[in-house]
Amino acid sequence: MSRNKPLRVIIAGGGIGGLALAQSLRKTGVDVAVYERDRHRTDRLQGFRIHISPHGSAALHECLPTDLFSAFVASSGKGGAFRFATEQLDELLRLDVHTGGPPERGHYGVSRITLRQILLAGLGDAVHFDKQLLRYEREPGGPVTAYFADGSSATGDVLVGADGAGSRVRAQYLPQARRIDTGVLAIAGKYLLTEESRARLAPMLLDGPVSVIPPKACGMFCAPHEFDATAPMPAGVGGNDQHDPGLHLDNTKPYVFWAFAAKRAGYPIEREPETLDRAQLHQLAKLMIADWSPDLRRLVGESAIETTTTLPILSSEPIQPWDSTNVTLLGDAIHSMTPFRGIGANTALRDAQLLGRKLIAADRDETPLVAGIHAYEAEMIDYGFAAVRASLRSARQAVAPSRTGRVIAKTVFRTFNAVPPLKRLVFADHGDE
Repeated sequence: MSRNKPLRVIIAGGGIGGLALAQSLRKTGVDVAVYERDRHRTDRLQGFRIHISPHGSAALHECLPTDLFSAFVASSGKGGAFRFATEQLDELLRLDVHTGGPPERGHYGVSRITLRQILLAGLGDAVHFDKQLLRYEREPGGPVTAYFADGSSATGDVLVGADGAGSRVRAQYLPQARRIDTGVLAIAGKYLLTEESRARLAPMLLDGPVSVIPPKACGMFCAPHEFDATAPMPAGVGGNDQHDPGLHLDNTKPYVFWAFAAKRAGYPIEREPETLDRAQLHQLAKLMIADWSPDLRRLVGESAIETTTTLPILSSEPIQPWDSTNVTLLGDAIHSMTPFRGIGANTALRDAQLLGRKLIAADRDETPLVAGIHAYEAEMIDYGFAAVRASLRSARQAVAPSRTGRVIAKTVFRTFNAVPPLKRLVFADHGDE
């Protein structure tokens, strides 16, 4: 596609990946517009803590203006060791997070809510809310037009589908791309932290993420989210900042997130868990860990019932490369993965970083547009589906029925834990994905 005018990019979806891409393009002067189905910027004030790896922090550092990256660092939770433990909270393996490097190569725990609000800051009227994409049309060798449920449309040189796991862009563009139900279902919730509730939990649950390995075919993941609410925001960022007066940084209180996972058939009920109300889900979660450590029972039992939810675990199937055009995809829209390795958001940020580079080069006439998109897709398919496979493998291992396999895994973890040099060698890159 030849052009003789500045590039205009349309992004369908205002999640983490889509907004990071918009920030990257806006930062360098590329004409970009985001169309988000939520009616207001505050509609999506829910979600849990996510881990930002060095890949993710490097992408944010490149995509964001300096002050917004500083706001991300300042609003992120403190990091602690990552542990594997038994259902009685006996430590199997402790992995310390590497610290002391540059901020753009750091590990961070951040509220998904806070991260999205930072990514929205400064985009102003480039983000259009209440825009549910219905379909798009491409002119051969020409622009692409997106059509929305309210009867409006938008035309640009590129359409980026960043509209999540249920992507309508993907459904039209790559109808052969499918997601599978892994058969795993998680029940999740939040234990709100106060001075009193904090004292009732084991220190391990407050120090950092814990992956619980019980004898039976299930598992649990717990992670604290804490941040220094008194940390000063960089100049120009805050409740009345120059970027956006609606920026929400203090939108959540400290909590410990937990998620219990098992095969659907492993839940002792006749109904599908998704049909239960929150109170019933909460009771079911307590039933599933009735013989576990008192601290884990307290974590679930004293969690806020209104935060209890189900998380069906789905995963994208591998897809063969396709002929590139001026329509492309990023994040969950193309490589949706299970949450078991905590790498979905980081992979979406990596997409935004890479695609942003290619689109900026096309805008500057350094690279033909479709050639740049093709280069992005070739690299993204490689690392994106490697992440899908890794997360699916972790999901299956978490609910594997083999007691023997669990005994072996626990023995191996204890061995590594007892020999620090060996542990450092084997787990040197843990969490860097």
